[in-house]
Amino acid sequence: MERRYRGNMNGERYCANASSNEVHDLDNEQANCQIDEIIDAGHDRPFYTLAVAHAAGCDKNCDWCLRAFRP
Repeated sequence: MERRYRGNMNGERYCANASSNEVHDLDNEQANCQIDEIIDAGHDRPFYTLAVAHAAGCDKNCDWCLRAFRP
């Protein structure tokens, strides 16, 4: 899919869902990720790196777009 420039997102690669602490990789986004719904609900937390997202407490990798990168 594509990176987003709305909500809290400003072209960052990783989007975390603030309500579930699940992180998504927008460069490998799958339909099941439902990024637009996360942004529309105002739950989007942007991150440039996966390591920074994990350090911020968003430590659940999406089963669809980050399956290979389980923490």
